[in-house]
Amino acid sequence: MSRLSENRTVRERSGSGPPSAEFSIEERGILLAIAHEAIFSAFTGRVPEAAFSPHLSDPRGVFTTLYLDGDLRGCVGYAMPIAPLYRAVSETARAAAFEDSRFLPVTEEEAARLEVSLSVLSCLFPIQAEEVEVGRHGLVVCMGGRRGLLLPQVPAEYDWDRETFLEQTCRKAGLPSDAWRKGATLDAFTAEVFGDGDLSS
Repeated sequence: MSRLSENRTVRERSGSGPPSAEFSIEERGILLAIAHEAIFSAFTGRVPEAAFSPHLSDPRGVFTTLYLDGDLRGCVGYAMPIAPLYRAVSETARAAAFEDSRFLPVTEEEAARLEVSLSVLSCLFPIQAEEVEVGRHGLVVCMGGRRGLLLPQVPAEYDWDRETFLEQTCRKAGLPSDAWRKGATLDAFTAEVFGDGDLSS
C-alpha cells in the first residue's frame, strides 16, 4: 500500500470525512486549487488574484503534503496560525515543492502529476499524556528551547500506540524519548485532512 493510500485509510478510520467536516467540498476544492496554482506559478510566473471568503481567510495552521505516483514528494507546514488559511496553503505548497531539503525541487513535468493533501490544524491546546488519542490528536512537545511536531495521521500510519507516539514526538524535537515524562510541555491539535483523491472519489 502506498503512503497516499495509507493516508486515505487513516482519514476513514479517524472520522474526518465530509459528515463532520469543517470545510465544504467547494472550500476543499478551492484550497487544493490554490496549492496547485502556487506550485505552477513558479514555472509560469503568473500569480493568480482572487478574493476569498472570511472562513478561508481566518489564520490557521496547515501542512501541505505532496505525492508523486503515490510516494511522498514533499511536506512543509505552519503549526501556528500565522497567516490567513488561503495564503498559508499557497506558501506551504510552494515550499513543499521547492524547499523541502529531503528532496530535489519539483520539475515542471512532475508538477502536472502531483497529488496534494492538506492538513488544516485546529488551535493548540494543552494536554496530558494519558489524554492523547492516537489517530485524533497531533502533538507538539517543547522543552529547553527544542520543539517537535507530529501530525495526527503519523502514529496511525505506523501503528504506534500512545507511548510510542509520545516518544517519537520527543525524538522529532531532538529530545530524549522519555522527555514527556520529565517535564516536557505537551500541546495537542486536531487536523482536518483532505486531498485531490477525496474530490474525485
